[in-house]
Amino acid sequence: MNAQPASTARMPAVFFGHGNPMNALLDNAWSRGWASLGRRLPRPRAVLSVSAHWYLPGTAVTAMPAPRTIHDFGGFPRELFAVQYPAPGDPQLAHRVRELLDPLDVRADLEWGLDHGTWSVLHHVFPEADVPVVQLSIDEAQPPAYHYELGRRLRPLRDEGVLLIGSGDVVHNLHAYAWGRHPAEPFDWALRFEAQARELMLKGDHRPLLDYESLGRDAQLSVPTPDHFLPLLYVLGASEPGEAVSFPVEGMDGGSISMLSVQFG
Repeated sequence: MNAQPASTARMPAVFFGHGNPMNALLDNAWSRGWASLGRRLPRPRAVLSVSAHWYLPGTAVTAMPAPRTIHDFGGFPRELFAVQYPAPGDPQLAHRVRELLDPLDVRADLEWGLDHGTWSVLHHVFPEADVPVVQLSIDEAQPPAYHYELGRRLRPLRDEGVLLIGSGDVVHNLHAYAWGRHPAEPFDWALRFEAQARELMLKGDHRPLLDYESLGRDAQLSVPTPDHFLPLLYVLGASEPGEAVSFPVEGMDGGSISMLSVQFG
């Protein structure tokens, strides 16, 4: 067990490109990058995760003391379904999230748990599963600017010892993904859109990313559905103006899945 005390400094905000669920088991550049980041991060008292895979009408936050590990996928090896990530929950943090988002009606959820968008990454970042984890759902009925604003309202958590993470993919096109054919050369449109997103984040110019559908065909191919892109907007909203931004993990999987991680602070 890691007995390192929780940091009292402002915590970073991090977006993870989580990619294929098999990354939970694989020893590759991305899983090693997540593990390395976990060793460098100040130790949080808790994690608040916004995962692409809890995407439903309305807003909810997990409020149970012991969230279950959800295997929300099919067609993968038995070993992946055997993975458990028994991190405790944090009902007090769930209550704090509801306070910060008031008067938005945020349901205290006692059924969901930790889906693979959260645990496949944290399995490497905090392998002891000894940091409490709470998940916040994504309201599928709301526009991108709404999610950015929720991230902004959650920003104070960073000064309360909470690591705010988003888990999705800047580029996520499964129709173009090279299933079982690796390595695959990245599509030009995927590389161009990822590069454009990086440049905008480095400049601190978030507005075009809130209106990503207006960024042309590259954006349309890279973000055919919003679910994996929206977690990035929570992290952008939680960042401070002028804050340092870095990309601790990079790469493109299967030609059309960006593994880019983005760290603020």
